[in-house]
Amino acid sequence: MTHNEISSLADINRTSPIGIFDSGIGGLTVLKEIWHTLPGESTIYFGDNGRQPYGSKSHDTIVKYSTEIMRFLESKHVKMIVIACNSASSHAYETLCRISKVPVVEVITPGARQAAKRTRNGKIGIIATRATVTSGVYNSAVVQAAKNLINDESPNSEVLRSLEVREVACPLFASLAEEGWWDTPVTRMVAETYLQTLIESGTDTLVLGCTHYPLLRDVISGVMGENTLLIDSGSSVAEKVRDVLDKNHLMNDGSTLPTYQFYTSDDPHMFENMATPFLGGGRPSGTCYVSTDSFREE
Repeated sequence: MTHNEISSLADINRTSPIGIFDSGIGGLTVLKEIWHTLPGESTIYFGDNGRQPYGSKSHDTIVKYSTEIMRFLESKHVKMIVIACNSASSHAYETLCRISKVPVVEVITPGARQAAKRTRNGKIGIIATRATVTSGVYNSAVVQAAKNLINDESPNSEVLRSLEVREVACPLFASLAEEGWWDTPVTRMVAETYLQTLIESGTDTLVLGCTHYPLLRDVISGVMGENTLLIDSGSSVAEKVRDVLDKNHLMNDGSTLPTYQFYTSDDPHMFENMATPFLGGGRPSGTCYVSTDSFREE
């Protein structure tokens, strides 16, 4: 199956839910944008909290975990799968596209294109987990987006001809976000250490290459300075989801009201307590525990 081509399964239809997964709760920031952009769509979210973080896992392990979750979501008859995890997107996207029965959308390409479109001096920074940085996929995505924009004679084509992309691994950021340390002296000190080389290089556009990082936006922006534009791919991903649904004639026709389901591989109560800030308010309920040994609900 090629990218974004829907299978002919009889039980996949317009009213089927969109499946979204992440290594934990960071992908809820993407889910929030999908809700905002597509309020009529049902969603199923799977947070693999029991096996996080993915950022320190090997390529093969990330592909294995992602494939297992994809199969679980397909068992729920989803009409699309959104990999709302940068580490999984960078390592497992091609595999999932090849074997999935439904269209697959990742979180890297939309943000990369947005950064290439909006940079003013061609100096783009990417901050992400170690696994995402090591994969080099974000760098490649930005370079390819720049080439496409140059070929399309984009208004900033000349700037993109001298493109400079720098990637920095920020492994502590996700933990700080989950602890609720969004704007503390410790968080600022960590940010100053991680971001120093990007500041010195004159980075004017910074991609938040992990779904946790938007919660640290104020500190990151404060350290980088007001002249640096931060790119959060969540809204770009939601637009991509809408485009793919429309292309495949899978937009909900409004005949049913949307439903929202949550699953986690860890404690549901803990998941729900942590989820609220990532969703911008509103605590999810009815979250089900799924064992990753059998992928059966318990």
